Amino acid sequence: MTTLDSAYDHSRLDGVRRKRMLAFLVDFTCICILWLIACVVVGFLGIITLGLAWLLYGAVFPIVAVLYSGISISNRSATPGMRAAGLIFRSETGEPPSFIQGAAHVILFYVTVTFLTPLILVISLFNSRKRLLHDMLIGVTVENA
Repeated sequence: MTTLDSAYDHSRLDGVRRKRMLAFLVDFTCICILWLIACVVVGFLGIITLGLAWLLYGAVFPIVAVLYSGISISNRSATPGMRAAGLIFRSETGEPPSFIQGAAHVILFYVTVTFLTPLILVISLFNSRKRLLHDMLIGVTVENA
C-alpha cells in the first residue's frame, strides 16, 4: 500500500472533503426527486394491481439510490453531484468504475452512515488519500477531476 501512496499525486485531493459534502447534497436532492416520481408510479401501479404494487413502497428509495449511483458512476466516473463539485471516482486498479462499484458505494455509504456516522468522516482525517470508510471497503478514491 505504501508504494501506491508514495506514487500518488496528492495535489488531486485538495478540498475533496468539502466538495464531497456539496456533492452529497446535490445527489441526495436528485435521488429524492427521482424517489418521489417512483412513488407516484408505484401509486398508480397499486391502483391497477388492486394494491399489490403498494408493497414496493419500502424498497423504492434503496432501488432508486442504487440505480442512480451505479449507472452514473459506471457511465461517467461520477454522480451528477460529484461532477458538479468537480470530483471523479477512481478505482485503485486504474480501471473505470463498474456498476457494481457504484452500487456498492452507495449501499455501503448508507449502511456505514446509519451505524457509524462519526467514524466514516473521522477516518478520512487519518489516511493519506482522504478516503471515507466505504471508499476503502470497495477500493476507490474520490479526487478532483
